[in-house]
Amino acid sequence: MILPGATVRIKNPADTYYRYEGLVQRVSDGKVAVLFEGGNWDKIITFRLPELELVDTTGKKKGK
Repeated sequence: MILPGATVRIKNPADTYYRYEGLVQRVSDGKVAVLFEGGNWDKIITFRLPELELVDTTGKKKGK
């Protein structure tokens, strides 16, 4: 479930932000506002829910 505060990755290969990771700011009507912070810029972009996947931030390695 994608909620505000979650880290997500863009999984749509046709999108400019493909594979970027950002922080969910708000979720409304099937759309998600994601904050990207990088170097000298911050940007909020809106995506549809199917374009996003949750990022595991627990530090556990897959397969173990």
